[in-house]
Amino acid sequence: MKKILLTGAAGFIGFHLAEKLLKQNQTVIGFDNVNDYYDVSLKYARLDILKKHNNFLFIKGDLADKQTVFDLVKEHQPQIVINLAAQAGVRYSIENPDAYITANIIGFFHILEACRHYPPKHLLYASSSSVYGNNDKLPFSTNDMVDQPISLYAATKKSNELMAYTYSHLYKLPVTGLRFFTVYGPFGRPDMAAFIFADKILRGEPIQINNHGDMYRDFTYIDDIISGIENMLDSPPRPDEKGVQAKVYNIGNNSPEHLLHFIDVLEKCLGKKAIREFAPMQPGDVKKTYADVDDLIEDFDFKPNTSIEDGLSRFVDWYKNYYNY
Repeated sequence: MKKILLTGAAGFIGFHLAEKLLKQNQTVIGFDNVNDYYDVSLKYARLDILKKHNNFLFIKGDLADKQTVFDLVKEHQPQIVINLAAQAGVRYSIENPDAYITANIIGFFHILEACRHYPPKHLLYASSSSVYGNNDKLPFSTNDMVDQPISLYAATKKSNELMAYTYSHLYKLPVTGLRFFTVYGPFGRPDMAAFIFADKILRGEPIQINNHGDMYRDFTYIDDIISGIENMLDSPPRPDEKGVQAKVYNIGNNSPEHLLHFIDVLEKCLGKKAIREFAPMQPGDVKKTYADVDDLIEDFDFKPNTSIEDGLSRFVDWYKNYYNY
């Protein structure tokens, strides 16, 4: 059994990944600052579930504290480090850019430095589909140029990929970046579309539909994301022609859904119609995301495949139960 350090363990993806690994009897050291970007009670509810496992150790701390990160990695010397901790959200990065530099740049730098001194067999880290910006070429491929981010959040994630490559080149650190595409599911983030819409529909409040509904998202169900990560844990990138062990993968559904269809399906699952208010495109938003997952299929014989109907049905079941609807 492996010892795995997982940052962002109280977060949406971190929680689901930790739970899966714990059920496989892996030892998971969870690290999170449990910030108040969204309702902390949801984060503590996730942690309460994880703490039922004897093989889970939770440490509250901040990646911005270099000594804390070094002490953590030095003490536990995990075979695998998975860095999912980050300040998330495109729109919030317009309001509060400091949080993104602190968490996503400085925090990730501290992870890289700690891994340099106490090398794991594999470092995996969260990137984002937002790095593609307004790329016209579809689907988005990891071979595409991504040098024109349209939000600071996207810029920090692109920076993470560059930093990881550099550390792999200089210090022979095996690193894998994960470009997630619009993840949704039970225990999801309250700032994401499924959660926001479900809450407002059930309350009888209007939902705001940006770009007048003319948007597409490669909605990816959480179980597919977790399966994708699992496949990679024991498979660090093979050295390229320069000896660098660094690779980036898209993890997306490879099937973009029109936003209005997404809302139609959600209404059906909820058994209630939405009050729709149409609005212009928001700053930092993109019209369409669409993942090319050929590398994922070729290297791991895996492709996300949960339909929006199945995924939203499971999300709504959880939501109604959790919030007592």
